[in-house]
Amino acid sequence: MRRPRAGIWVVFPLMSSITSTRRFYGEWIVLCAFLNLFFAVGLVFYGLPVFYPSLVDSLHFTRSQVTQGLFLGFVIVAPASGFLGALIDRVGARGVMRAGVLLVALPIALMGWMSRLWQYDALCIVEVVGYILAGPISNQILISNWFRVKRGRAMGYAYLGLGLGGVAAPVLSAYLIGEVGWRQAFMVVGALIGVVLLPLAQWVTRSAPAEMGLVADGVDSARPEVTIAQEPSAKLSEAIRTVNFWLILIGSTFTIGAIGTVIQQFVLFLRDTGYTTVQASHVSSGLLMAGLVGRVGVGHLVDRFNKRNVMALFYLILALAIPLLLAAHRAAALWSFAMIFGFAMGADYFLIPLITAECFGLSALGKLLSLIIMADSLGQFFGPVLAGKIFESTHSYNLAWGIITVAGVLGAGAIYAVRTPRAK
Repeated sequence: MRRPRAGIWVVFPLMSSITSTRRFYGEWIVLCAFLNLFFAVGLVFYGLPVFYPSLVDSLHFTRSQVTQGLFLGFVIVAPASGFLGALIDRVGARGVMRAGVLLVALPIALMGWMSRLWQYDALCIVEVVGYILAGPISNQILISNWFRVKRGRAMGYAYLGLGLGGVAAPVLSAYLIGEVGWRQAFMVVGALIGVVLLPLAQWVTRSAPAEMGLVADGVDSARPEVTIAQEPSAKLSEAIRTVNFWLILIGSTFTIGAIGTVIQQFVLFLRDTGYTTVQASHVSSGLLMAGLVGRVGVGHLVDRFNKRNVMALFYLILALAIPLLLAAHRAAALWSFAMIFGFAMGADYFLIPLITAECFGLSALGKLLSLIIMADSLGQFFGPVLAGKIFESTHSYNLAWGIITVAGVLGAGAIYAVRTPRAK
């Protein structure tokens, strides 16, 4: 495998601050993770809602049916999450990513041929399996294996892919639907994911530095075993019996659930408040752009300060921004919410593996993250359903905003209660 050339900096100049030398192969790993999260997560989970109106109009699905497809997938796949996490630990990130990319790309492409609700549900279930294998968990493990000292910064740049994918997905999906129709648009998106990510998984991605005779950043190349021995190394059975594990799981689930509720209901809420769809989309785009800035900022902060404190602080800021939605009819309050919530949302998923690895090490990280992120995903997709039910009953989102504010504060408190073994 050839070393990275200077040309990579034309494509991804921000990576120059991750390492002190351009010859470290981990820079390519960050780029691969960036593209994985852009295509396999960002394009799918932010782009799929753009297809919902077409499915309602053409296939006569109800609104609850199109929005509950992925939630159903997570509910069904949840019991197997431990097995999938163990598979990542045993086979390595690269091996499962090759299968995961196929299981992400194929269901999206096949949605272009579906005509029945059961077909949509089945494809969503397969999509969730692909998400677990090629999405956040594998990429978080990949970055954790390659980076020690600058792990937070590397994770932040990788997660820019998810944020940028979220910004690009609605535009790309809407353009393709307008040009070629929703069926062909599904096929194009699925093909695009496979064509870009399969070569990366096959020829560029490496699960760990040892595969290339290298060591992670921050590891003494002369005595790598000494550096690695200093890290905690807990088995799954040991970790799940600790208070720290349950604090991380509960804290992140509450906060990710709050984020998912806002994101999924935001445009509908703004339209009910009196804004046009165009105005609502502008605010939504501003929120997502603030999230990009937040990811980079948080990535630098966690390499300098205590990871638990940074995570708890950003989760708390996110929660305390939600009550601004009660005054969303005022533009100043709405935009203040978008900027504050969006920036704090930069700490959403990517801090979870950092604090988990700090508490339990890397030996069972895949199994632990599969359990934690599965719980987070259930919260992320259950929250919007609950908010929708509340609106249908009360014709207002106020109660929903109150509930997720409390959930966010409790989530921040749970993370702050984590006791890390090596606080900075």
